[in-house]
This record gives sequence, structure tokens and C-alpha cells, in this order.
Amino acid sequence: METTVVSTSTLAPDEFDRNVPRICGVCGDKASGFHFNAMTCEGCKGFFRRSMKRKAAFTCPFNSSCTITKDNRRHCQACRLKRCVDIGMMKEFILTDEEVQRKKDLIQRRKDEEAMREAEKEARRPRLSDEQSHVIATLVEAHHKTYDDSYTDFCRFRPPVREGPVTRSASRAASLHSLSDASSDSFSHSPESVDTKMNFNNLLMMYHEQGSSPDSSEEEGSSFSMLPHLADLVSYSIQKVIGFAKMIPGFRELTAEDQIALLKSSAIEVIMLRSNQSFNLEDMSWSCGGPDFKYQVSDVTKAGHTLELLEPLVKFQVGLKKLNLQEEEHVMLMAICLLSPDRPGVQDHARIEALQDHLSETLQAYIQLHHPGERLLYARMIQKLADLRSLNEEHSKQYRSLSFQPEHSMQLTPLVLEVFGSEVS
Repeated sequence: METTVVSTSTLAPDEFDRNVPRICGVCGDKASGFHFNAMTCEGCKGFFRRSMKRKAAFTCPFNSSCTITKDNRRHCQACRLKRCVDIGMMKEFILTDEEVQRKKDLIQRRKDEEAMREAEKEARRPRLSDEQSHVIATLVEAHHKTYDDSYTDFCRFRPPVREGPVTRSASRAASLHSLSDASSDSFSHSPESVDTKMNFNNLLMMYHEQGSSPDSSEEEGSSFSMLPHLADLVSYSIQKVIGFAKMIPGFRELTAEDQIALLKSSAIEVIMLRSNQSFNLEDMSWSCGGPDFKYQVSDVTKAGHTLELLEPLVKFQVGLKKLNLQEEEHVMLMAICLLSPDRPGVQDHARIEALQDHLSETLQAYIQLHHPGERLLYARMIQKLADLRSLNEEHSKQYRSLSFQPEHSMQLTPLVLEVFGSEVS
């Protein structure tokens, strides 16, 4: 009688070709795996186990050469059992009831242990509390409400005027801009490498080579054509920072005196942080809509600032941009900057420090969740706050020099005079 060619016990389970369809060696049905040393279907596996346990003795009503198929395998048990033995099924592989139970218990125990490991792993995984998630969502919403990335309000400012004599600071600012072209290939590297690759020290060399400092020249004060426009821009930015601060959880609960002290001393730092959103690494400019509102370093020199402020400001903007912060991280950094308990004039240091600590913990939890491999990101972000303190100090010095000149101070808005006025007194 003709038999079907199938895989038998001569192939171990790990040697089975997974690309070949699994066929039961007894009846030709779809096999479920190796059972009792042979590839069989579930039906023939159960048949062999029952027959061996019962020590069944079957008799073929024909000539003991029946062809066993999926459809007729129930017709002749004798030939079916004979086929089981012929392909290598062995009764020694059949487990007793106790062995079956032990095997089931072992499988269940392993499943339970695996589930426990997964649960422990899940418990150790960084996560944000509901309260932390709410704080982040509140800060993001506050930023969206106070930062218009279409910059449509800029048309309401006094118009930018870029004409006029080229001052010494402006010419050096152009040199700073040209350095960005020469260093553009360095922007693909880490934030730390940017500072070394972009040779800003060349600009400091220019100061020594050309003699006196920029603000000592009469030529410098002759035309600050961009001062009215940028004064309006800063005044507008201060209003937005105030609006952002009022939505920081806990800020409104501070005394009015502490709110004012925090805003006056941190406003310029938060403005610098916010401006990074419009900063362009390709040409080191701030792009705020149309071409009239694309600001180069040379534009800012025409508002009375010198490269003692602008050089480190550009380096700060490049380094911050290269951190590739997510929006959530950016807004938390702004809030942490604003809620600094060591600001001048602050009274309730402990309360403000508690607010800042809570934001810092939330930022660290967010970083651990979204950047598990970047252990230094938080430290780099906090270093940016230290850089902002130095920029704030230089800004105060340059503002003081500017405001002492009536012809320039009269171009400033009342809000700018009020916020930065304490620096003069």
C-alpha cells in the first residue's frame, strides 16, 4: 500500500526547516509540532497517547495496509497506530499524569515569574505623575498664549531703520556674521564642540588691533537707527513674559513685591530664551516673519549694544539650539529661570525655591522619560541658566550706558524704563 512521504523522528525539532510546511507524518493533516518524537497533528498526538495509556490492541478488518488520511484516520485504528510507530513515535515520551501536572505547574510558574519581572520593570520605568503632567501642559499652554510664531504684531512697532553710517560695532558684527559661514560645517557636531570650532576669539583680536573699545568712539553714538524698533520689540516681549509668568503654577500666590522682583531681574533672560525659537543656525540671525523682521547682529549694534554682549549672546543661542530641546523642556527651562530665589529684591526665598525645585524635578523626570540615554542633558540646560546670568550682567551695563544719554533714553518705552530702570538706579 502506498504511503505518504513525511518528516519523521530522524529530524530533531531544532533541525526542522521552517520554510517547509509542517505535515503530520501519520495522516497528512497540518502538524502542530513534534510530539512523542515525531511531527504530528494534535489529533494523532492524542490518539497515540490514549492508545499507549490504555495498552490498546487494535485489529485491522482488512489486510493491515490501510492508507491513513485526514478524512479516514478514524476508520482503522490499527493501521493508524502502526503508522504512528512507523514514523518514530515512542511511548517512552509519554508523561504520566503526575509528570503532566508538574510540567503545567512549571509552565505556569515561569509565566508568573515573567509577569512579575515585567511588573517590576514597569514600576521602575520613569514616569510623570498626574500633577507633573498637568504642570507641563499648563506651561506649554502659557507659552502658546504668549508667543505668536507668526510675529504679526511686529508690524505695529516703530519701523526698523537700517540705513545710516556703518559704526565700528556694526562692521565687527558683519565679521561675526561672516564667521558663521566659515563655521557652518561645525553645526553638525555637539554643543560643546561649537564653541571651540567657531573662532569667536578672532573678534576679540579685532578690538585690540583697532584700538579703542567700540563704545568709546563718538561715531558709535551718532546713529542708533534701530533703537526705536528694537525698543518696541523688547517692550512687547516683556509684556509677553509677564503674561507667561502669571500662568506659571504658584506664581500668582507670591506677594506682589516678589512677583515684580522676579520679573524685573529675569525678564531679559527669559526673552533671550524665548528668542531661540526664531534663531537661525545657518546665518546666526533671528527670523521673525518677513525680511524686515530678520535681525542680524549688525542690526542690534544699531540699537546701542556692542559685541561684548552680542558675541556671547550668539554663542549662547547656538549652544541652546544644538540641544534640540522639545517644547516642553524649553518652557520648563523658562519657568525655572524666572523662579530663581536668588534674584535681587526677593523676600520669600524659601517659597520661590520650593516652586523652582518642583519644576526642576519635573524637568528631570521628563528628561528621564523621553531621553533615557542623555544623562547630561539636564546639566547642560542648567548651565545655560548660568550663561544667562552673565549675559544679564553685560546687558545691564550696556543699558546703563545707553539710558544715561537723554537722546537715546527718550526712544525707550515706559515699560522698558520701568523694568530695566532699577539697573540704572
